Amino acid sequence: MAEVMSPVVSERIWALPVSPATVKFLNYLLYRSEFGGQLPVRQKDMAAEYRVTPQAISNLIAPLCDLNIVLRPKSEDGSRGKGNSYRLHPLAAKYASSQDMEAAFRAAIASIKAGTLPTLKLPAYATVPPAADGRPSLQVA
Repeated sequence: MAEVMSPVVSERIWALPVSPATVKFLNYLLYRSEFGGQLPVRQKDMAAEYRVTPQAISNLIAPLCDLNIVLRPKSEDGSRGKGNSYRLHPLAAKYASSQDMEAAFRAAIASIKAGTLPTLKLPAYATVPPAADGRPSLQVA
C-alpha cells in the first residue's frame, strides 16, 4: 500500500505565498511527518536534522503557521502548547491510504465547521497569477 499525499496543498504548492526556502522546508515536514500529520520531532531536533539554527526553523515555519498548514497544539487552557511541537493540518498531511485520507478529510471538515480546527488560508486563484507587468519573470536556475 503506497502512501497518499493530500492534494489540497501538494497540488497547489506553487500558489503558496511563501518563499522557496519555506516550500522546501514544507517538503521536509511532509517527509518527517507521520500519517495524519503528527510531527514526531521537536524544533531543536528539526534544526539539527535540517542543519540550521532553531531560529531559522522558527523563521521557516512561521509562514506555514500563518497559513494554518502547520498547527501548534494548544494546551487545555487555550494557550500555546508547551515546547515547540507542531503538526500538519489534516488537509495538508499524508495518509497510509486514500480511505484513511477520505475519513480524515471528513473529520477535519466537521471540526472546521464546529470551530475546533482552523481552516487553511490558501490563495483562492485557480491558475498561476500573471506577473505584475503582464510578462512572466523567467530566470535561469
